[in-house]
Amino acid sequence: MKVLFLGDVVGPLGRKAVKKYLGTYKEKLGIDFVIANGENATHGHGLSVEHYKELKNSGVDCVTNGNHFFNCKEPFSSPESYTDSIRPYNLDKDVPLSGTKVFVTSNGIKIRVTNLLGRVFIPMTQTNPFYDLDTIIKEDKEKIIHIVDFHAEATAEKRCLAEYADGRITALIGTHTHVQTNDPKLLNKGTFFLTDSGMNGAYDSVLGDEKDGSIKRTLSGMPANLVVPRAGKMQANGVIMDIDEKTTRVVSFSLVNQTMEDDR
Repeated sequence: MKVLFLGDVVGPLGRKAVKKYLGTYKEKLGIDFVIANGENATHGHGLSVEHYKELKNSGVDCVTNGNHFFNCKEPFSSPESYTDSIRPYNLDKDVPLSGTKVFVTSNGIKIRVTNLLGRVFIPMTQTNPFYDLDTIIKEDKEKIIHIVDFHAEATAEKRCLAEYADGRITALIGTHTHVQTNDPKLLNKGTFFLTDSGMNGAYDSVLGDEKDGSIKRTLSGMPANLVVPRAGKMQANGVIMDIDEKTTRVVSFSLVNQTMEDDR
């Protein structure tokens, strides 16, 4: 089966990029299941019900989250609306939504998607993702395709968790830094790893935000208004994995790195 993992979706252009890419390539490439990180889909911070549904209607099967999960109140007021969205597993147990979920594809294949949050350089109250992943893996009594979205800042932390889980999960794909890395690989025991899947959003931007505010904040160290562009060229980033359903291993993969025009 073919699984498409799309990196952080940032603002309106990110949502448009996802819709346009899937509308063009999902059927053409025979993609069976789509995962997208949606934690920046609403104005660059958080995921509203409206924008969650927009991603679902575009063809996304599972929407993951990250450190901006708390920026939008709707997951707390209407958690039942986020049926196919998961949040970082290693947050407090009372946080709404689940951190891992088993999906069944249209052709009956089970696929578990897990969302974890890194601890290095991310000042939140999260438990140990290494031990938490151990707990999740033990839940499956049979061999199952298992994709992990590790939303983390430090590249070494991402690689360490992938090596720690090597041979026990299908793939660990990094999100959060919005810059696609050119290091897709199969680790020694068969797990697929990519440090960061990149970003879906404004091509002419700084990590999806308009450049002026980003430059001001970085240059001066002072607060600045970060605005996500609403028009312009878009980029789609992610990775396509061809997975053997019997072995649950990735047999081939290709990065998605495409620039598209905004057809307004």
